[in-house]
Amino acid sequence: METPLHTDYPVQLDVDYPDRPLNRLTTFFRLFTVIPIAIVLGTVSGGTSYSGGAGSNTTTVVVAAGGLLFAGPLLMILFREKYPRWWFDWNLELTRFSSRVALYVALLDDRYPSTDEQQSLRLDIAYPDVRADLNRWLPLVKWFLAIPHYIALAFLGLAAWICIVIAWFAILFTGRYPRGLFDFVVAVGRWAVRVSAYAFLLTTDRYPPFSLSP
Repeated sequence: METPLHTDYPVQLDVDYPDRPLNRLTTFFRLFTVIPIAIVLGTVSGGTSYSGGAGSNTTTVVVAAGGLLFAGPLLMILFREKYPRWWFDWNLELTRFSSRVALYVALLDDRYPSTDEQQSLRLDIAYPDVRADLNRWLPLVKWFLAIPHYIALAFLGLAAWICIVIAWFAILFTGRYPRGLFDFVVAVGRWAVRVSAYAFLLTTDRYPPFSLSP
């Protein structure tokens, strides 16, 4: 029996397999080498402020701003049946950036994550025609409807981290990421991105498949 494919799903993610020896040195120190780009990602993926002083002499400095847009698109879909294209583009590019950092941490690529170039990641999300493709009321409950996926991803995420640890040793000794482990980790990432696009990016009403298939 053939494994069903979901290539028509409006969220697609894949990572090019590195059919070459991976850098063992950066693999060994991956949790340290990722720190600079993780800081960059943190500055665009959430708001952070520092307050100092006492009484009326308090100074507040904003050191980060941004993050995925959820409340804005939800309200626009609900009341205007619109999803502003630049909001969509921001969420898509931030998701791509964070995914490149994630796959670097997961040892799927030894090239340092770019802030704008695709590199080995291929992530596409279809821009929705809100009036034709989305139910204006569904965004209010999508986060709740996705609860079964959260549970499944909790177990799959744990299995993926075990695979990453095994792959870490494999790369150190052989320079290669075992293909079976690679495909599994990518599949878990694809599943997670599809759930995020459904429940939080609000780009599709099609319920994410319970599948590791593409």
